[in-house]
This record gives sequence, structure tokens and C-alpha cells, in this order.
Amino acid sequence: MTLRHVVAWKLAADDESTRAAQAKEIADRLNALVGVVPTIGQLRAGANVVEGNWDVALVADFADHDALGAYAVHPAHLEVVAYVRSVVSDRVAVDFEV
Repeated sequence: MTLRHVVAWKLAADDESTRAAQAKEIADRLNALVGVVPTIGQLRAGANVVEGNWDVALVADFADHDALGAYAVHPAHLEVVAYVRSVVSDRVAVDFEV
């Protein structure tokens, strides 16, 4: 069983260019976790490119719940989380088996 972790964020900045820069920064930081956090099966994050959507999203696959849990507490991931929390206004997530 593979567990798919999907997250989207809405950024707090009012200025569109600031939101775009922060979305890119979040995506870059998340994508850089591949090869650093050993429990990541696959991971891809990206900034939104269509008007009206949320600002940035992540889709990541993990072998199981334990692998996702290890990712959640990994120090490199927690560094990204600290930045994300400093710039977001809202977050939504779904985890499902694939």
C-alpha cells in the first residue's frame, strides 16, 4: 500500500508578486527534501500557474503511515514547515491510499 499525501496552501501576502515568490520558495524547499528525507517515495511541489487557485501544492507518496510519520518529524522537513507557517494563511491536506 502506498500513502499519497496532498497538501495545498494559501499564502497570506496581499501582493501578488510576494505570493508568487513565496510559493516558489516553498516549492523549492519541499522539492529539495527528496534524497534528504529517506522515507519519501516520490515528492513534487509547485507554485500555482492558474488564476484563482491556491498558491502552492505538494503531492508526495510514502510506503505507509509510519513513513509519512517519519517525514513529518524529520528535522529537514521541520525547517521547511517553520518557513511555510511564517507565510501561509490557510492549509488543506488529504492523505489516501493508492
